[in-house]
Amino acid sequence: MSTLHDLLEHYVSDGWTPGAVGLIARGDQVEVAAVGSLDVEGTAPMARDSIFRIASITKPVVAAAVMMLVDEGLIGLHEPVERLLPELAKPMVVRTPESPVDDLVPAARPITVEDLLTSRAGYGFPSDFSLPQVQELFTVQKDGRDPQSFPAPDEWMAALARIPLLYQPGEAWLYGTCSDIQGVLIARATGRPLHAFMAERIFEPLGMTDTGFAVPADRRDRFAAYYQVDGAGGLELVDGPEGRWSSLPAFPSGGGGLASTADDWLAFGRMLLAGGTAADGRRLLSPESVRLMTTDHLTDVQRTVGALFLEGQGWGYGASVDIAPLAPWSVPGRYGWVGGTGTTAHIIPSTDTVAILLTQRGMESPLPNALQRDFWQHAATHGVLPD
Repeated sequence: MSTLHDLLEHYVSDGWTPGAVGLIARGDQVEVAAVGSLDVEGTAPMARDSIFRIASITKPVVAAAVMMLVDEGLIGLHEPVERLLPELAKPMVVRTPESPVDDLVPAARPITVEDLLTSRAGYGFPSDFSLPQVQELFTVQKDGRDPQSFPAPDEWMAALARIPLLYQPGEAWLYGTCSDIQGVLIARATGRPLHAFMAERIFEPLGMTDTGFAVPADRRDRFAAYYQVDGAGGLELVDGPEGRWSSLPAFPSGGGGLASTADDWLAFGRMLLAGGTAADGRRLLSPESVRLMTTDHLTDVQRTVGALFLEGQGWGYGASVDIAPLAPWSVPGRYGWVGGTGTTAHIIPSTDTVAILLTQRGMESPLPNALQRDFWQHAATHGVLPD
C-alpha cells in the first residue's frame, strides 16, 4: 500500500511542485507528509509547520465567524444586510443574465445574511465568464491570491454597489464574491477589523498560531514561495516570503486572504467535527450552526448556474457539500473546498476525518488538479497511518 509520502514525492520529484504538505486525520490517528522544498531553489526543506497561502479554504473559516455572530444575536440569519451594508439596500438586477449592464430591474426582495453565506446574493461568478455583468464584476472582484490589489473595505463596497446583480437574490449560486462581502459584514457588525476579530475569536481559541492575513517577519523562514505555471509548462514565481503577505492588506479578503498551516486548519476542521467545540472544551459555535454550515442549501437549478465550480456537488455555508457519490472520495456530507493557490481542505463527518493538502502550485482552472484528485483518492481508500 502506497503512503501519503509516496504520493506527494511522485509529484515533487518530477517538478510538478517544489513541495507539498498533506495531512489526513481520522479520529486520533494522523497520517502526515511534508515533501520537497519551500521553493524551487531548494533553500529549505518543506516541513509539517510550513506556512502556505491557503486561498479559498479561507471561506469556511470566515463563514464560521459569521455564524458566531448569528449565535450571539448580533445579526440574524434571515436579516436583510442593508442595516450593516447600506450599499446593498436597493440593488438592481440585469433583466436577464445575458443583458447589458444598463438593462435593469429592481431586486424582488432584499439580500439576506443567509444569501451571503450560501453564495446566492446575486454577486459572483457563474460558469460563463463572458456575460456583460460578469465582465463588469471583474473590475471590482480582484484575485484573492493578491490581497494587496483590493482597496479598503468601504471603497470596495461602494464600487461593488455600482454593479448590478447577475441574478435575483436567492435565485442562483455564484462563486466567490459573497465571501468577501461576509468579511466586511463581520467587521461592521463587531466594530473591529476582520483580522482582529478572527484572531481573538477563532485563531486563539483553536490554537491556530500560524494563521492570519499577514505572516510576521519571524515566521517567514517557514513561508513557502508561491508559483503559477508559465507558458512553457514550467513554474514562475508569483510571490515570495517577503512579498504580498509581509504586511497586513487594506482589505483582509474573506474569500481567500489567509495564510496558514496544515495543523492550524486541522484544528478548525476538528472543531466542526466536534459540533462547534474546541479541543480544550471551549464552545465556538452551536451544533445547529455547524449543521447549517455543513448542509447543502441549493436546488438543482441554483446549482446548475455554477456547475463549472461545483462538479455536481452542493453548497453549505462557505464551502461545498458532497451530495452524491460521483467519485470514490465523494461521500455525502463531505464538506470543504479548494484554493486557487493549490490547496484543499475537507471534513468527512461520517468517518470523523479531516483531509488537508497544501501545495505551492497555483490552480490553472476552477477544476481540481491531478494531485488534488489523487490526494482525495488516497484519503478515501487508504488507512490512516499514525504519525
